[in-house]
Amino acid sequence: MTVSVATVRKPSLLWRLPILSHLRQSVGVQRGMLIAGILISGMFIVAAIFAPLIAPYGFAQSRDENGLFGKQLPPSPEHLWGTTVGGFDVLSRVIWGTQTALSVVIVAVVLSIFAGVALGLVSGYLGGWLDRVLVVIADAIYPFPTLLLAIVMSIVISGGRSSLWSGILSAAISITVVFIPQYFRVVRAEAVRLKAEAFVESARVVGSSTGRIMFTHVLRNSTRTLPLILTLNASEAILTLAGLGFLGFGIAPTSAAEWGYDLNRALSDTASGIWWTGVFPGAAIVLLVLGLTLVGESINDISDPKLRTRKPLRKAA
Repeated sequence: MTVSVATVRKPSLLWRLPILSHLRQSVGVQRGMLIAGILISGMFIVAAIFAPLIAPYGFAQSRDENGLFGKQLPPSPEHLWGTTVGGFDVLSRVIWGTQTALSVVIVAVVLSIFAGVALGLVSGYLGGWLDRVLVVIADAIYPFPTLLLAIVMSIVISGGRSSLWSGILSAAISITVVFIPQYFRVVRAEAVRLKAEAFVESARVVGSSTGRIMFTHVLRNSTRTLPLILTLNASEAILTLAGLGFLGFGIAPTSAAEWGYDLNRALSDTASGIWWTGVFPGAAIVLLVLGLTLVGESINDISDPKLRTRKPLRKAA
């Protein structure tokens, strides 16, 4: 008589990545929200990467071989989303604006993750007076208004009118300073909990150095919730950049396309019935923030055992 042994397949390395692993665990409404968020966010990422190929014109182009485009032209076959008060193509400005928005998100999130995780790890594992000082500083920075700090940084770095990279840096640095306490708190709390675990004590007994224990054992197990914070902070970074541009402290229109600036220029058009100059940049901001928020909320639901929906057990044939 032969006995068959069922083998359990482990998911491949690709499915262990943060977003894909959550997609594999999701079910029902959670999976729908996560897929919708991934599709919306992916659409903007593709637009940012292939903007030179997708956009019909440059972000500051106001004429072609036939002459000037004209100002505030309604949507037409030549300009699918019309033109702005400055004579720029709205569709091209929106597409090129994805590059600016995602650049700020990447720079801000990367800087805040590295600084916040490193400080939280050192503070939580080492403790002592250093931990108390870092906690006080983090609590003091956390409630500071992001947009106000962004305006101050924009004035300090570029005098209030920014080129492409100075505008990205001023927005990213201000967002980084405000976001660091969030990563610091999460990693510090995990480090305090993990340093009392048995596997950390065992590593300490066998003679592992403090740095090796911190970065090999503690850090690896204290970053599970970072993808959730990352997606939520990315949404706030986009809104902060749009707020800077809307208030006139963002990137100059001849240096890069920026949705907040386009919304500011479209304010006077609203009373005249010219809707296309403001609707499309505003819709881009809303959709991108919505996509990132859906991803973050879905990850939160899947990571929380109380909110996670269990898959029904399939009856054996």
